Amino acid sequence: MTSIELTRLTKEYGATRAVDRLTCRIGPGRVTGFLGPNGAGKSTTMRLVLGLDRPTSGTATVGGRPYTTLREPLRTVGALLDAQAAHGSRTARDHLRFLAVSNGLSAHRVDDVLQEAGLTAVARRRIGTFSLGMRQRLGIAAALLGDPPVLMLDEPTNGLDPEGIVWIRGLLRRLAGEGRTVLVSSHLMNETAALTDHVVVLGRGRLLADTPTQDFIEQHSQARVRVRSGDPIRLRATLLARGHTVTEDEGGRWVVEDATAEQIGSVAAREGIPVLELTDERGSLEAAYFALTTAETEFAADPDPDAADTTADADPAAESAAGSRPSPTGPQEV
Repeated sequence: MTSIELTRLTKEYGATRAVDRLTCRIGPGRVTGFLGPNGAGKSTTMRLVLGLDRPTSGTATVGGRPYTTLREPLRTVGALLDAQAAHGSRTARDHLRFLAVSNGLSAHRVDDVLQEAGLTAVARRRIGTFSLGMRQRLGIAAALLGDPPVLMLDEPTNGLDPEGIVWIRGLLRRLAGEGRTVLVSSHLMNETAALTDHVVVLGRGRLLADTPTQDFIEQHSQARVRVRSGDPIRLRATLLARGHTVTEDEGGRWVVEDATAEQIGSVAAREGIPVLELTDERGSLEAAYFALTTAETEFAADPDPDAADTTADADPAAESAAGSRPSPTGPQEV
């Protein structure tokens, strides 16, 4: 099995340390989410793995070898860092044929990945006419071209419609199920939670977490219970007497922090208090992520004093991969 190994990986740009002695292993057979605020070092780390930057110190290897030593790298690593990097005057088919020839791959693979990505009908159209979602599918097709054991994808759902998101989710889970190493960098917490088995979290270039996704959520988010009772005043008094923190939500239910439904149900049963509704609220990946990374955020907007009770819905912008230069035998940022 092929894995990505980072050992004390460090990258400095002048006085700025973008990646700080990062050590971890991205293993096969699972989808690993690569998370962190803007400026955390995710894009820099991926570029170091793919030989687009040289580390100041430490090593990054794929299957025990530096990427730059691979003769036909697409057979080992499929990468998508920038879906806009493909030449707009080429057709989708010609773009993939160029990559295939440069890596010693059969022309049949071009047809296979076009079909896999749902692009067969537009294969002879120029890339410059493609929507963002179509370019994203083309980039994923290029990453799959060499049937590689390792996939590295930066924001793979960017620009995809709901059908496309379901497709990429199923595709990456299938590839991981085949024993491949799949690393996905994303700012979309809900999608990451639905897709990943494991997360690696960076903050200011340092490793903050390297753990199964569910364990991460449980470790860094707060459990709570919502309960509705036929005798709410008595239930509240009983819970307060036992040291619980109890507040009321907009639906008239009690919200009990740091508790489980089993615990609250047992208290109510012992006291003979009727319970009409009892719900465990599991922590979310988003809540766990913010609990861990708030102090590590380099770029953050000042809070709006007029929006104290609201939560912004906008997705944070993806880290820039500007300056990447694909080559015939290097990582294809398509």
